[in-house]
Amino acid sequence: MSATPVSAASVWADVVGQDRAIAPLQAAVERPAAMTHAWLVTGPPGSGRSVAGRAFAAALQCPEGGCGQCHACTTALAGTHADVTVLATEKVTIGIDEVRSLVATAHTSPTEGRWRVILVEDADRMTERTSNLLLKSIEEPPPRTVWILCAPSAEDVMVTIRSRSRHVNLSVPDPEAVAQLLVDRDGVEPDLARECAYAAQSHIGMARRLARDSDARARRSQVLALATEIRGVGDAVLAAADLVKVAEDDAAAATAERDIEERNSLLRTLGADDGGRLPPALRSQVKQLEEDQKRRATRHKRDVLDRAIVDLLSLYRDVVCLQVGATVPLVNESHRGHISDLAGRTTLADSMRCLDALALTRERLAGNVSPLLALEAMALALRPRTAA
Repeated sequence: MSATPVSAASVWADVVGQDRAIAPLQAAVERPAAMTHAWLVTGPPGSGRSVAGRAFAAALQCPEGGCGQCHACTTALAGTHADVTVLATEKVTIGIDEVRSLVATAHTSPTEGRWRVILVEDADRMTERTSNLLLKSIEEPPPRTVWILCAPSAEDVMVTIRSRSRHVNLSVPDPEAVAQLLVDRDGVEPDLARECAYAAQSHIGMARRLARDSDARARRSQVLALATEIRGVGDAVLAAADLVKVAEDDAAAATAERDIEERNSLLRTLGADDGGRLPPALRSQVKQLEEDQKRRATRHKRDVLDRAIVDLLSLYRDVVCLQVGATVPLVNESHRGHISDLAGRTTLADSMRCLDALALTRERLAGNVSPLLALEAMALALRPRTAA
């Protein structure tokens, strides 16, 4: 199936390097006979699955099939279209009440668009009970409702949901294409755009953040330095503690101001913004908000730690490339000196052991192991060993 050419103004313009993958979505927009009621868009982090989902939602509402300029396109992409509902959770899991609300919305007719579109980002964060609730709606969909579910892989959602959805799988985009996007859309200097695209391993959002934020690039460099700075047990323990503190500080900085605004807004809504005591019947709402904010901070902390481990994985990938003589671009070209030093004084077996330790740490963090304990074990495993 050939892809429809994408213009610079099209809603598909930001879906980088996925022309073949999104062809079924474009075909469904152009030919109603190719449409189905549930879609599962998968792809690794940074591949643009949420961007593709929003573009598809906009194209479905657009009279021109996704021009990118009309009211339907701009509001759908911005998340303000009356008939496009987006659930993008900031918590560790998607709550059953959130999905229950989506199911109720799915059974209402569109008010101004052609479709009632429900887009669920991070659908892999639904628990089994929540997934079962969603399944009932997908099994008996209203005629003008479309579900778009986004997840890292098809295996991350319940098998019965997979079997009732049409699957679109995105791949990791070419870093050169991501770099060009940064140049064209964000005005980033070409060399910096290329460095950030490779450093982010084609994760579009992360590449943009690195390109725009020098502090983010500095923090990443500090993380990569762990590979050469850990010499003994003491260094490992301190490095683990530093990583956890960085994640906690990052989470606090990212959520503190928003937490205060949300609390003040809720108190005003409840009529208690004058500092008076809340009646018992209303305290539960404030408590629920505080619990949601705590979950959001926990997810942010986990995301920061996971990204740090991904960066370290990229460093050891580069070390392995030098050790085996592979003629491929380095992810961390600006750190070639440190990479060459590490490759020269360690063995390939050591590098593979470090890669295994990093992968295991990601699994442990995903399994709710104490971050400090998981990172201490990781840092101990990263202690360089002199090559024989």
